[in-house]
Amino acid sequence: MRPYWSGQLQISLVSFGVSLFTATDSKSDIRFHQISRRTGERVRHQKVSADEGPVENSDIVKGYEYAKGQYVTIEPEEIEHLRLPTRKAIEVSQFVDAKELSPEFFEKPYFVAPSDDVQAEAFAVVRKALQETGKVALGKISFSGREHIIAVAPYSDDDLPGLMAYTLRYADELRKPGEFFGNIKKAAVDEEQLSLAEMLIKRKAAKFDPEKFKDQYEVALRELVEAKVKHAPIPQEEPAPKSAKVINLMDALRKSIADGQKPAVKKPSRSAPPEEGIALVKPPKPTKRRKSA
Repeated sequence: MRPYWSGQLQISLVSFGVSLFTATDSKSDIRFHQISRRTGERVRHQKVSADEGPVENSDIVKGYEYAKGQYVTIEPEEIEHLRLPTRKAIEVSQFVDAKELSPEFFEKPYFVAPSDDVQAEAFAVVRKALQETGKVALGKISFSGREHIIAVAPYSDDDLPGLMAYTLRYADELRKPGEFFGNIKKAAVDEEQLSLAEMLIKRKAAKFDPEKFKDQYEVALRELVEAKVKHAPIPQEEPAPKSAKVINLMDALRKSIADGQKPAVKKPSRSAPPEEGIALVKPPKPTKRRKSA
């Protein structure tokens, strides 16, 4: 697999080659196009200039407006050769405890592997040292048109002796929490309610298994598309189950714990009533080619 970024990982005078691979993959396989409701034909987008009409992609460059209606153009090669050391190397500036990094700063994960077998020794030593000290390496890296803060940490499974890298948000990219939390009313915590809440949490506690979580939105969307294609009844949203009226928080906590002790009984879902007027968007009419003069 082709790496997303390749370069050096530098810690003081220690330097070795690494490759970054994107750790995420979009699993959504449903893609929508824009369709004219009137004709059923696909809507196409075209880049145009006020003076010359349609413009080819090869004739388009980036432009910065330095004054009203005045632009300076930037060629791709000029951006490619920016004087920025972090384009080719991650220079570690410090180490922090993993617990110091708040989740809101994490942006995107990457797998980090040695670029070849020659780099494997230094890679393994640094990975082990990070494990033993419980530290995360912080540095900077440049790709995708900007410079990112990056955190490098050991992958959790020793049978897969790699590193993980996470791009981090800058502090000024996060809104100030005081704007949202500052007006929350300070409420006294009742000890009995707290005890019941802790009991409920312990009762529902389990080891994290990412495989248990599935994208139900994607499943429901596919069911909708397949029903449309087959002219079948569209699956209907099930109404929320009615619960007994809860008078206060204490009753809600007690009822939640009591419900957790009962075996769950799944009710069979009723088939949706047939709907009328379900039809595919009609296919576009074949366009006649104009004869060239």
